[in-house]
Amino acid sequence: MPQGQPLTVPADGLTTKARRNAPVLAVHTGPGKGKSTAAFGMALRAWNQGFDVAVFQFVKSAKWKVGEESAFRELGRMHDEHGIGGSVEWHKMGSGWSWTRKPGSDVDHAAAAADGWAEISRRLSEQRHDFYVLDEFTYPLKWGWVDTVEVVEALVARPGRQHVVITGRDAPPGLIDAADLVTEMTKVKHPMDAGRKGQRGIEW
Repeated sequence: MPQGQPLTVPADGLTTKARRNAPVLAVHTGPGKGKSTAAFGMALRAWNQGFDVAVFQFVKSAKWKVGEESAFRELGRMHDEHGIGGSVEWHKMGSGWSWTRKPGSDVDHAAAAADGWAEISRRLSEQRHDFYVLDEFTYPLKWGWVDTVEVVEALVARPGRQHVVITGRDAPPGLIDAADLVTEMTKVKHPMDAGRKGQRGIEW
């Protein structure tokens, strides 16, 4: 896309402005590091534009305090107290499942993930937010806890100008096909390959 010009102009009957203002469904997938980080970077831009931002985390433990959460809660406070930027909500969906600790059964996790998606679907239909981050949402789809077809239908039919970015490995083909923007993170090297554990300020 040289100099911001599309390689081809679609024959969709829309004006350039209407096409530019169309809501975006983005997917960050692949085995490399940085999928969630990139999504939160987009959310930061959205906040700066005064957008109502909502983050829904599906896999990380409810006890895991990620740096982005603290930062966005402060940004939300700035909006509430001083009218700067946009409002912010941050939700940890499900039952607090994480890679290293699995309280409850798979049935419990599946039900919690389904309840989480039902809440998001309601908010989409109500146009509650301007920008959604569904962090690590590809995993409930991959594991069959949430129906991919239902999710895609709801995302494609969402009203208004609600932007959605979904992160996680192994994004299902149906979601990739429906998305406007798909980025695959590919690992070339990672410190953990050399036996180094995650670091403060890098992984959290």
